Amino acid sequence: MPTTTLVRIWVMGGLLCGSALGQDILLPRSSPEAQGVSSEQLLSFVETANDRVKAIHSFMVLRHGNVVAEGWWSPEAADKPHVLWSLSKSFTSTAVGLAVEEGKFSIDDPVIGFFPAEAPPEPTDNLKAMRVRDLLTMSTGHDSQPQLGTDGNWVQKFLAHPVPNQPGTKFLYNTPATYMQSAIVQQTTGQRVVDYLQSRLFGPLGIGAPRWDSSPQDVSLGGYGLYLCTEDIAKFGQLYLQQGVWDGRQLIPRDWVRLATAKQVSNQDAPSGRNPDWRQGYGFQFWRCRNDAYRGDGKDGQFCVVIPEQDAVVVMTALTADLQGQLELVWTHILPAFHEEPLPENPEQLNRLRKRCAELVVKP
Repeated sequence: MPTTTLVRIWVMGGLLCGSALGQDILLPRSSPEAQGVSSEQLLSFVETANDRVKAIHSFMVLRHGNVVAEGWWSPEAADKPHVLWSLSKSFTSTAVGLAVEEGKFSIDDPVIGFFPAEAPPEPTDNLKAMRVRDLLTMSTGHDSQPQLGTDGNWVQKFLAHPVPNQPGTKFLYNTPATYMQSAIVQQTTGQRVVDYLQSRLFGPLGIGAPRWDSSPQDVSLGGYGLYLCTEDIAKFGQLYLQQGVWDGRQLIPRDWVRLATAKQVSNQDAPSGRNPDWRQGYGFQFWRCRNDAYRGDGKDGQFCVVIPEQDAVVVMTALTADLQGQLELVWTHILPAFHEEPLPENPEQLNRLRKRCAELVVKP
């Protein structure tokens, strides 16, 4: 469902959204029941998240392109950017997809070909075989993540790290591999990823110039370091749900959306595989989930969950160690709230939901 540019400021639970926050584009708002979502179930999610998650900071639920529920635990707020941690990776992947579409490089290009000056004097066959595709899928051939430190040449350190396995054969979660994607985009476009995405993604979505921390070489960190507001994350998820289309424009190539969010490699044997939603497969910097969903996620409970079968997006920010437990709340409380047809309006439950969302406070 296409998004709508709104002029009016919409208020929920005493919180201002939209132009009051310096945003040019707002997602449309709707009562949950009008979009086939139960206010009672959403209230159950809020109460359970408040009780069980230490500490949840915000949430937003979209159905059929409309925000049906949202809330911030004070002192977090709608206009306060939140650290995304590894949810940043999905934005870096998007930059790679756009640069590929513009013909800057191919995902099958060898990584060392972009950085001849930083490559080892005698690169191994496995290093020479490492492609951009392997960076995207976390299958670089490493047995451990390269340690980039806080100084020195990060690209050189990455390329000097041993590659004992054939790239493409072993999944290993690898944040430096995302940094390399950012470095490749900058090398081929002449722009940092944060700047490259401004006119191609952030601007069209109505997201002001965000903060994205940089390496000693002034390269956007790629794998982390991005800060966005909750609604900004929701717009990103809705864009992917809409196959890269926003207000009639194809911002992200449809084929890239399909490839990035599909299972590209198995992660069944990854250390985090004890958690079911971390062993459903990995795409291009997106995780597959149960319920035929996919997500970007980050340390401490940053989530952008896209559920195509329900035409829904769920966003959460938090400071918690139990990411699987936090994600379980989506499957046990929000997923059952979705119905195929609109529901009768339920003003009593909706008012309770809005009132509860207005009084949320982060627990000490």
